[in-house]
Amino acid sequence: MKNNHIDYIEFPTLDIPAVKAFYSQCFGWSFTDYGPEYVSFENSGVTGGFRKTEGPVQDGVLIVLYHQDLEEILAQVKALGGKITQGIFSFPGGRRFHFRDPGGNELAVWSEDPEQSG
Repeated sequence: MKNNHIDYIEFPTLDIPAVKAFYSQCFGWSFTDYGPEYVSFENSGVTGGFRKTEGPVQDGVLIVLYHQDLEEILAQVKALGGKITQGIFSFPGGRRFHFRDPGGNELAVWSEDPEQSG
């Protein structure tokens, strides 16, 4: 993994079983379940996942960047005019935060959780 590269794409979905069936049958993607509200996909050309949402899908795809030092890159995002929409939080496999760029696009940055890797 390289700092500042697009590493993962996340889609919101109202129905995880339906999107799994659609993408596996239509495009041959395979899946790994992480509980009832998240599933990752492989065999698509890029890794990504589907996150369960309750309301209508509005912003669509979430592009997830990688950076080894979340605190450092969060400070840089803020200093350069990015707006933090969700502070650093843990998830199975790492930590991440969300931000909006000056053009209004929402992205996320993730890193391994140092407490889980060691």
